[in-house]
Amino acid sequence: MRKIVFIGSGAIATAIGDVLATKNKDEIYLLSIENEVIEMINTRHVNTSYFPKCRLSDNLKATGDKNVLLEANVIFLAMPSSAVVDYIKENKDFFNPTALVVNLAKGFGNGGEIIPDSIKTLIYNPLMTLKGPSFAREIINRQDTGLTAATADESLYNIITDVFDDTIIRTDFTTDVTGVEYASILKNIYAIVIGMVDANFDSANLRSIFITMALNEMRRLMIAFGGNEITMYNYCGFGDFSLTSLNDMSRNRTLGLLIGKGFFNNCMSDSVVLEGRIAVDVFYNKIIDNQMDITAFPLMNELYHVLNDKNYPTRNFVKNILKN
Repeated sequence: MRKIVFIGSGAIATAIGDVLATKNKDEIYLLSIENEVIEMINTRHVNTSYFPKCRLSDNLKATGDKNVLLEANVIFLAMPSSAVVDYIKENKDFFNPTALVVNLAKGFGNGGEIIPDSIKTLIYNPLMTLKGPSFAREIINRQDTGLTAATADESLYNIITDVFDDTIIRTDFTTDVTGVEYASILKNIYAIVIGMVDANFDSANLRSIFITMALNEMRRLMIAFGGNEITMYNYCGFGDFSLTSLNDMSRNRTLGLLIGKGFFNNCMSDSVVLEGRIAVDVFYNKIIDNQMDITAFPLMNELYHVLNDKNYPTRNFVKNILKN
């Protein structure tokens, strides 16, 4: 049996881990720093922090012992994106050097780098990115879910297809790791935009204008920073954008709805650290640093000012964009 370890015990780790544990084909572990969660999963087979009414598979185990990584065959990085690089720096000696490391985190690593670029200088494991339209609540309830696997080594795809064989998780494949990573970050940004539009206008026509503009900006930014246009047609591209921008379970869409309703008229608390908000500043600065015309990306440009200019009149957001 393979040993598959999820670093993290949050919603996505618990949901995917439970799907794999139900197969009873591999040993599945959640590596957690929360003793209460470890006890809940191992003794009561629940994770009430995320799925209070869902009983987990008896085969899903939790541990706080990092030595489990030394014997792992597959390691899923299932922690917040801002924590991934520092975690690996501190714990790289625990990583089995032959284990396939799969990044599930959607966000930048350190210094505005995508996570694979940041961690490949720290560990020499085979790396894969796995992203797509995947609400954890639907996975735990066994709704079919599509994910894009991206790795420079095509032979590694066979490992992940075997891991998910005979489950509700289906995958497509690309070697465009850069494009997949950027798509997974950009969709959070533009979900905020669509949320702001929907907060103020009950208009399918207007929403379609902004969805079209958002997809075009995503495509051009992905290409500008090294991704391939075709990646927009994988699960990680249009699929993840549509899920995140059009469903109220999305945290970034919800942030857009709240901004559009005027809940952050004066300032936004630093406690709001959703991936989309953080990524806006990073992308804005990357565009400027690369001497690109920021006005060529009106949604990104206007959203940056929404999030950073005190007393920005959010009621003017749509009008400011459409007048250009």
